[in-house]
Amino acid sequence: MNDVVQTAPAPDAAKLESLKQLTMIIYVLYACSLFVGITGIVAIVMNYVKRDDTVGTIYESHFTWQIRTFWWGLLWAVLGFLTVWLLVGFAILFANFVWCIYRIVKGFLNWNDGKPMAV
Repeated sequence: MNDVVQTAPAPDAAKLESLKQLTMIIYVLYACSLFVGITGIVAIVMNYVKRDDTVGTIYESHFTWQIRTFWWGLLWAVLGFLTVWLLVGFAILFANFVWCIYRIVKGFLNWNDGKPMAV
């Protein structure tokens, strides 16, 4: 009847500040990946390595947002490159580029305002 619910302990201020900085660094890496692709791989590895540390914080939603941006962006980039010979690939690549910029900017703005992402 009186079930005890285990909740994660509240993160301390130092941990939150560290996660805030890490989240910003990852957004910057994703932004750089639009021009230098390797930084996106570094960012996704960092997302997965540090994801458990974000549980129960507003940065958990940012990490989910970043991970989804990476995988969906990669999928559309591959489809764009595979269909570039049909010329439709150029439109796919352009739309993907704009979509990725939108996701990075929206995430960064929410990060700056201290808001979680709606995922």
